[in-house]
Amino acid sequence: MFEALSGKLNGVFDRLRRRGALTEADVAEASREVRIALLEADVALPVVKDIVAKVRERAVGQEVLRSVSPAQQVIKIVNDCLVEALGGGEGVEHVPGISLNAASPVPILMVGLQGSGKTTTSGKIALRLRTREKKKVLLASLDVHRPAAQLQLETLAKQAGVTSLPIIQGQSPLEIAQRAMQVARGELYDVVILDTAGRLSIDEALMEEVAQVKAATRPHESLLVVDAMTGQDAVQTARAFNERVGITGIVMTRIDGDARGGAALSMRAVTGAPIKLLGAGEKLEALEDFHPDRIAGRILGMGDIVSLVEKAAETIDKAEAEKLAAKMQKGQFDLEDYASQLKQINKMGSLSGILNMLPGLGKLKGQIDESKLDGSILKRQAAIIGSMTLKERRNPAILKASRKKRIAAGSGTSVQEVNKLLKQFDDMSAMMKRMSKLGQKGMMRGGLGALLPGMGGGKRPF
Repeated sequence: MFEALSGKLNGVFDRLRRRGALTEADVAEASREVRIALLEADVALPVVKDIVAKVRERAVGQEVLRSVSPAQQVIKIVNDCLVEALGGGEGVEHVPGISLNAASPVPILMVGLQGSGKTTTSGKIALRLRTREKKKVLLASLDVHRPAAQLQLETLAKQAGVTSLPIIQGQSPLEIAQRAMQVARGELYDVVILDTAGRLSIDEALMEEVAQVKAATRPHESLLVVDAMTGQDAVQTARAFNERVGITGIVMTRIDGDARGGAALSMRAVTGAPIKLLGAGEKLEALEDFHPDRIAGRILGMGDIVSLVEKAAETIDKAEAEKLAAKMQKGQFDLEDYASQLKQINKMGSLSGILNMLPGLGKLKGQIDESKLDGSILKRQAAIIGSMTLKERRNPAILKASRKKRIAAGSGTSVQEVNKLLKQFDDMSAMMKRMSKLGQKGMMRGGLGALLPGMGGGKRPF
């Protein structure tokens, strides 16, 4: 989501690093460039002015201009200002995720415009509460305007493994909400998620409907779902809902899309409400906590290793990983193992998103062929392996021209793609064999140089 902003800010910092000692003129020029970068990223003007004023004020101090590494000091100052704009910072308590600190059943009200991803987000939150918090969740659709909206939520409830409120035709949104709370109390549910109707634009009827439901159910959390792709429109939506009905938190969806990121940096200042969750994809598992410091790290190219490790811990099968590690230590690795790895990576989300979380690698994305970051490649490679027989997967050496043609036809790919997959597999297998021969001590002595062709024997590449 922040790729354009990240690229521009890192360009500013690269120029600062080359200058060594900084003058006030250097800081002033950098501040102007940061201002332009933020405005181009669609950050609200008052927020831009506030961030730039803080950066300039803190950066012209003697401790920066006389610092051993002044550029690093400026980067830290910009990082701190971004964290503050995102709702974090020293002395500010930011509690990610949803608060359930209330008597059961806890009502959660979902509001937002039509098309923002509100209903899907309701399903994602239900799944998260059931699996992470071990809560008994009831989903209720209050959308009587959009055709099949209630059926959509019913389908999502089944996928999430939770209950949806039975549909009774002719009931108003207020009546549905009251019935949901009554059922939840009677059947001892922990949480009730009330998915309200949306409109294509904000109107008085929508606001009045939401206000009535809120007054009747007194939700512990009122979450506004906004589409990050809509930029400043998302900020205006947040302001309108907050002024009219009040919100306790924001969920930003489609952060994996081509959004400029300005909405995220503007939300806290405009509404006073924190961003609590981020939606990155259609899968019900694609929901993550919002951490201001981690997001600032992604923007500035510092990565987000903590979130990457958390994502890996949630998605990677531990037993499968241990089994594969044992085979790798022995230098044994076949296409079945390779397919298993593809499946694990696919669970973690897009390759582009994973790169953003690795320090220093976000900026390299521009130098990598976009086709190599396309998640559909992983699916095609899995299809190729799936079209092989068990014997072929365990012994790829037998794959000659006729077999490759059959596999390509069966997987809907080309022989060229089959060959490319086999080449990648051969490279990986060669590395596994070198690792097994070196052993742990050999790896420690030779480092990565001992694994790479032409760099063995512990020689350094420099």
